[in-house]
Amino acid sequence: MYTDILRDIPPDLIRFLLVAVFSLVIGLEQRRRRINDAPESVFGTDRTFTLIGIAGFILYIVNPQNLLPFIAGAIILGSLLSIYYFQKIKIHHKFGMTGLVTALITYSLAPLIYTQPKWFVLLIIVCVLVISEIKETLLNFSKKFDDTEFITLAKFLLVAGVILPLLPNTPISAATNIAPYKFWLAIVVVSGISYISYLLRKFVFPDKGILLTGLLGGLYSSTATIVILARKSKENVSGNRIIAAMFLAISMLYLRIFLLAAFFNTEVAIKLLPYLIALIIISSLIAVYFSVIRNAPIDKNNEMVSKAAHQNPLEFKTALLFGVLFILFVLITSFVVQNYGAYGAKTLALVVGITDINPFILNLFQGKLNLDAMVITIAVLNAVTSNILFQMIYALWLSEKSLRKEILISFSILIAAGIAAVLI
Repeated sequence: MYTDILRDIPPDLIRFLLVAVFSLVIGLEQRRRRINDAPESVFGTDRTFTLIGIAGFILYIVNPQNLLPFIAGAIILGSLLSIYYFQKIKIHHKFGMTGLVTALITYSLAPLIYTQPKWFVLLIIVCVLVISEIKETLLNFSKKFDDTEFITLAKFLLVAGVILPLLPNTPISAATNIAPYKFWLAIVVVSGISYISYLLRKFVFPDKGILLTGLLGGLYSSTATIVILARKSKENVSGNRIIAAMFLAISMLYLRIFLLAAFFNTEVAIKLLPYLIALIIISSLIAVYFSVIRNAPIDKNNEMVSKAAHQNPLEFKTALLFGVLFILFVLITSFVVQNYGAYGAKTLALVVGITDINPFILNLFQGKLNLDAMVITIAVLNAVTSNILFQMIYALWLSEKSLRKEILISFSILIAAGIAAVLI
């Protein structure tokens, strides 16, 4: 019955009601936002915006084919708003245009409702309401930006959206079998993960403590994070939480490896998944043990980590080093595989742990080396375990002496688990 009643309602009536309701909602938001402003400085709120929306509806529906009435009404409304704006500047010395632009959007609701899907119209209404309300939030957020932040964003857009599509997807030579596009894609993916971590650390968790430093820093570079945490342990900070943060960083290392594998080589990612899940569980349990079971009072002031502790992931020297290492490992891995086969790849993986392992494993993931997926899986696990071994050495060398026994035991457990994963 209700369906029949709705079917009998003229479509134009429904659209008119939508325009009126949406215009009124926008007007009510304008009134709430300007409740403390002097009445003479506001050109209109709820009733004015509702009438602007209704006027737009009438002028659109009378001639929707050539839109001349609607265009004429837009010109008149624009002229009136311009007069108001210049008088506002002259008398009140205020230059904001948010209300004027919102009025023009309200006037345009009728053609939007007639020509666009309802979800799209609702999305526009939501955006108008949210953007109008978050002025202070945006102002406070913009204060967190430093002078180089938009340059950083521009760099990422350049490497991901401009350079990458222009590169050829054909190998440079038969020896390497790596195309410039695949090489640059590796840089984009690794930089993208690091950039997300950088944004989270800087804007979402600017006052992060030790544990969040480990968690977010591990997405960027677990080795760099462990070095920072080891040095931090010599300050008046809970050693248990330092060790917990180290293992959270290692958990993120495993997660980053899986994300890279899933992006470049789904077959290897599936084979890696059970091993990485087991290693993440073990490292997380160690982190829980040191942060919860052997917990200590938290001094937030001492737990604060310098905002400069992690460099910008899109710095030129960082990308250059990654590129050099990537090409170097392409050449070395190709040579080793051609001469020593799968055994050589597994052995090489143990050696590369002393460096950044990302270029090596990315070469395995996307390089056409005629290696079985299981061989690549074992090589990746070898590289990760070797890298954790050297992270342990860094932690033992740089951390407070009183923590070295716990660091040695806990890292040894994880290394043994990595070796067991390879043997299994």
